[in-house]
Amino acid sequence: MTLAQYLAELEQELVAAGEEAESLSFVYQALNKLSFTDFVLKLRTEVSQEDRKQLKAIQEQLLAHKPAQYIIGSSDFLGLSLKVDERVLIPRPETEELVELILSENPESSLSVLDIGTGSGAIALALANSRPDWKITASDLSNDALALAAENAQFCNLSLTFVQSDCFEAISGSFDIIVSNPPYISEADKDEVGLNVLTSEPHMALFAEEDGYAVYRKIAGQAEDYLTEKGKIYLEIGYKQGDGVAELLKQSFPHKRIRILKDQFGKDRMVAMDNG
Repeated sequence: MTLAQYLAELEQELVAAGEEAESLSFVYQALNKLSFTDFVLKLRTEVSQEDRKQLKAIQEQLLAHKPAQYIIGSSDFLGLSLKVDERVLIPRPETEELVELILSENPESSLSVLDIGTGSGAIALALANSRPDWKITASDLSNDALALAAENAQFCNLSLTFVQSDCFEAISGSFDIIVSNPPYISEADKDEVGLNVLTSEPHMALFAEEDGYAVYRKIAGQAEDYLTEKGKIYLEIGYKQGDGVAELLKQSFPHKRIRILKDQFGKDRMVAMDNG
């Protein structure tokens, strides 16, 4: 039996369990550091006992709804390889769009930035990587998440400040940019979340009270005390939350420009606030 045939057998079982077939080969390639060409060539060869054992072990983890990135132990984010595990959410492509928006709209060489709910550190580290002169503070309620984010900063050789804080609770100073990808899923929308996300990713980083608006309300209500005169806010949102989050910001910042921006799939995904 070839490797391709054995893969196909295991993939059928994954699909039957509601998992993506592609995850198996994705993890196998990553763990074995195979280029796409090497992987394609290997598919035609006889499957070895070692490969059978490894593929079965990967499949069992996927069948237990463990995300592929947790099995590999890392996730790519805007050119950075970030360590990820059950302490943090896996960075999403939509969040890359948020970072790219901030970079495109803020060419200045020296700005102060606060990233609320940093998780793996993805947003803060990607900004630091592209703007080495920015002064970046990354906060999170979870000490476990901060420990992992600090590991990622060290691995990527990037310097920033980490603070354990519930929103602004332990934050001091003022910032040119406040950015956040907070927990925003309502308990009522739990059925929209994939099984591997529900089973493995930290619920405190996924779900928020007040129909998903709890953290947005805190940020909107308290940010004025932590923004510079021309300070901006950039928020990632759930696709149903554009109008609601924009309204929260309007209540606190009636004279600012507030935009709802779509992601690459045409869904509301970001809310940005600035002086216009």
